[in-house]
Amino acid sequence: MDYFTFAAEKEDVGTRIDVFLAENMEDLSRSGVQKLIDEGMITLNGGKTKANYKLREKDVIDVTVPEVKEVEILPEDIPLDILYEDADVIVVNKPQGMVVHPAPGHTSGTLVNALMFHCGDDLSGINGEKRPGIVHRIDKDTSGVLMIAKNDMAHQSLAAQLAEHSITRKYNAVVYNGFNEDEGTVNEPIGRNPQDRKKMAVTQKHSRHAVTHYRVIERMEKFTLIEAQLETGRTHQIRVHMTYIGHPLLGDPVYGPKKQPISLEGQALHARVLGFIHPRTGEYMEFEAPLPPYFEALLERLRK
Repeated sequence: MDYFTFAAEKEDVGTRIDVFLAENMEDLSRSGVQKLIDEGMITLNGGKTKANYKLREKDVIDVTVPEVKEVEILPEDIPLDILYEDADVIVVNKPQGMVVHPAPGHTSGTLVNALMFHCGDDLSGINGEKRPGIVHRIDKDTSGVLMIAKNDMAHQSLAAQLAEHSITRKYNAVVYNGFNEDEGTVNEPIGRNPQDRKKMAVTQKHSRHAVTHYRVIERMEKFTLIEAQLETGRTHQIRVHMTYIGHPLLGDPVYGPKKQPISLEGQALHARVLGFIHPRTGEYMEFEAPLPPYFEALLERLRK
C-alpha cells in the first residue's frame, strides 16, 4: 500500500477533488481516482467524499493506493521479422498493431512476449521484468525498425546514444495538406496536454525539448508523403509536432480529425531507418524496413 496526503490551497478552491488528484498524482487517471473514492480509499477531512466535491481551502485529502497485482509475462511463439541479430543486439521490423511491451490491457501478444520466446534469457534486465531488452519503443499502430539489447552492456551503450541524440531515426508519414516548402524543422517543447493527460501537446509547462526535421517526398492532392527525422525522442513526437504545424497524420485517432476520409488501423507512420554505433565493435550500423503492404496500398489509393 502507498499513502498520500494533500492539503488544498487557495488556488485549488473550487476544483473537483477527482480533477485535483488526477493532476497531482502521476500514476492515477481521473477514472482511477473515482474508483478509489468508490472503494473508500480516498477520504476528505477524515470522512467519505464524492468525485464531484469541490475543494475548499485547507481541506485535507488522504489517499491509499493498493498494490498493483503483478501479471507474469510469458514467452510466446510469435513470428519476428528480424533484420539483424548477434550476441549483443537484435533489430526487428515491428508490424502495425503490435504493442512493444506489456501494459495494462496488453499482457500478451506483445513484442516482449515474442522476444522472450526467441531469445530466452538473453535480454538485458535494466528496464525490469516487463520490459526486458527494450531500449526505446514505437506506438502500437506505428510499424518499423526497433533495436533491442541482449545484455546490460549493450543496453547502456544504446541508451547513452539515445540520450545524446546520436541515433539515426527516419520515419515516413502521410500527413494532411500540402507544403509550400520542401523541408523544415519543428523545434517546440512537448509535455502532457494540460486539458487531457492522456495526450501530449506542444506546451511550455512541464515540457521537454523536442526537435523534428521533415522533408517532402511526394505531394498528392490533399495529402503529402514526408520523411521525418527525429533529433529527440519524445512520446508521440512526430504526431504532435506535425499536428502543431497544421499537418496531422492521416488515420491518427488521437491528434487527427475525428472523421477520417479513409478507414485505417491507426496513423500512417512507419519507422523506416534506424542507425546506431554497435555497442561492442564501435562500428556504425544502419537498417531499413521497407514500407509495409498497408502503407504501399494507402499511397496507391491516394495517388489515384
